[in-house]
Amino acid sequence: MVYKLFKIDNMDKLMNTRLISSTDAQNNFGRILDDVVQNGTRYVVQRRSSSQAIILSIADFERILAAGDTDRKKLEKLVRELSPNYMIGQSVEQE
Repeated sequence: MVYKLFKIDNMDKLMNTRLISSTDAQNNFGRILDDVVQNGTRYVVQRRSSSQAIILSIADFERILAAGDTDRKKLEKLVRELSPNYMIGQSVEQE
């Protein structure tokens, strides 16, 4: 399992972000939920080695929404680094 640390300046602790497979997330959802709520851990759920979703607590989400532009840009960079890459010519569904 890969660990990354990310800190938003107005938060008083480092947020531990963990990569987890969708199968492990499904099989351990209760434990993951406890870790998210009690310890502030964020989980990036991957399917076929491609990041698909982020699990974070409501309190963490509220702090992100209240954060300044600099802090949001740091989170945006992390999300982009973990986002799936698409090949030229590969179809991508649009809403």
